[in-house]
Amino acid sequence: MFTVEILSIGNELLIGKIANTNAQYLARRIVELGGKVIRIVVVGDDLDEIASAVRESLQRKPSFIITTGGLGPTFDDVTLAGIGRALGLEIVLNEEALKMVKEKYEALSKERGTILELTPARVKMAMLPKNAEPIRNPVGTAPAVKLKTDSTVIYALPGVPNEMKAIFEEYIAPILAEISDRVFLERYLFIEGLPESSLAPILEEAMATYPHIYVKSHPRMEEGRSHIELHITIYSESKDKAESILSAATEYLKKTIEEKGGIISER
Repeated sequence: MFTVEILSIGNELLIGKIANTNAQYLARRIVELGGKVIRIVVVGDDLDEIASAVRESLQRKPSFIITTGGLGPTFDDVTLAGIGRALGLEIVLNEEALKMVKEKYEALSKERGTILELTPARVKMAMLPKNAEPIRNPVGTAPAVKLKTDSTVIYALPGVPNEMKAIFEEYIAPILAEISDRVFLERYLFIEGLPESSLAPILEEAMATYPHIYVKSHPRMEEGRSHIELHITIYSESKDKAESILSAATEYLKKTIEEKGGIISER
């Protein structure tokens, strides 16, 4: 199973200005593709913090590190410099990336009917760590970046959500799907009539009986009525095996919970 660490970069995340929807999206897609997200880290637009976070992640040797944010033209877009510092790589002008940026601004100039010069700030988006591979951005102007280390592949993606999603789906998702050797499946049960404390030993018994599954309980309140949402998940080598184990575990939970007086619904 491939593993991923997500590094979300931006002061706006640390001050609560925006929610970290990029990490949520990536985590969900990675799981759907059969991978496992082992850590999500948020740091600000600070060169030392980015470099430190990348170094720490590399020590854990995930299959992939995916960063979001900090690839743009402004002074605080320092993600690539931070990655370069972590790897001991010089930041250089990448001719392929420069061509991508240039073509984007030429297209924008035609579209807007005005000349958009290739200013130093725009050229900055083509300054990459040495030996990095630029990835075309089908939506925005800043290329994404791929870097290989001994044990980990690093992808640096833009922080703008529609750009991040487009690059991930077009370029990265097919790669992850090709190397994946696991499938991920899930089911939900909704329980009324039993408090979470009464469900706790039932969930432990279920996971002991079916060690491949993981069950997480979430107390909810809807329309003034409380219930417990059970999220049952499994990774397996095949969809058939996953469905078989998941179905057996779900039936076990339903039977045990009903015996304790719980009322169950599936949605």
